[in-house]
Amino acid sequence: MPPTDVDGERGSLLAVCYRLLGTVADAEDAVQETYVRWFRLSDEERAGIRNPAAWLTRVAGRVCLDMLGSARARRERYVGEWLPEPVPADAPVAASVPVDPADRVALDDSVSLALLVVLESLTPAERVAFVLHDVFGVPFGEIAATLGRSPAAVRQLAAHARRRVQERRAGEASRAEHDAVARAFAAATETGDLDALVSVLDPGVVLRSDGGGRVSAALRPVTGADRVARFLLGLPRLEPDAVLRAVETPDGVGFLATLQGRPSAQFTVRVQGGRITDVFVMRNPDKLTQWS
Repeated sequence: MPPTDVDGERGSLLAVCYRLLGTVADAEDAVQETYVRWFRLSDEERAGIRNPAAWLTRVAGRVCLDMLGSARARRERYVGEWLPEPVPADAPVAASVPVDPADRVALDDSVSLALLVVLESLTPAERVAFVLHDVFGVPFGEIAATLGRSPAAVRQLAAHARRRVQERRAGEASRAEHDAVARAFAAATETGDLDALVSVLDPGVVLRSDGGGRVSAALRPVTGADRVARFLLGLPRLEPDAVLRAVETPDGVGFLATLQGRPSAQFTVRVQGGRITDVFVMRNPDKLTQWS
């Protein structure tokens, strides 16, 4: 593959790095660094790489691994809650990887906000092993080179991550049930019906809001159906001119609030047992760029 041909891998690399890092901006930085390392190679070194795409994926995984380590320190200084960046269902990071149609749903699910939140609870090595192997089918031997561990150790990392993901996501609603509950949630919010809103919320529901210190947001999680409902019903008073509309996300139906045509907030909900267990509110402007 001539040096210029590797640019065709950019979309796939961006998809990998977004799932590993949780934001589009960080993914773009990781992809850029990956290409820098490629072009730093001599012509002879590049000619000796039999599979440039695999080399790029392996290096991108290493770059993301390093970034995940430093990200934990940065997030300790983050103002309020940190959430992964939500993206539309048709965003390039969600749809740039060519896969068999039978795997389309699984790939879409791999960029759901609910899954990205779970991935945040994994160690960097577990996250790299899970995403590269379970989502993109990279062999354990290649991931081992990225992580600097044996294939057997990488297999264990991926297995542990898989169990964590399955445990945390057990009982999630089907897409049809999710969307029906989400629409009932939006209707109750828009009409200001407290009782109707509480009825679609799980008693232990948790609302997390990410403003990044840029805009107003709840600095800590809001818990409990009554408190979450009252918090949500108070939002229109803060931005009375905001317009709310349904949008398609990898999680299913979500909602986008716009103010004077610009994204103001994006709402994603998680549904289990017929009720909403989690509400994710993205208000950080830096993480709303995909919704313009």
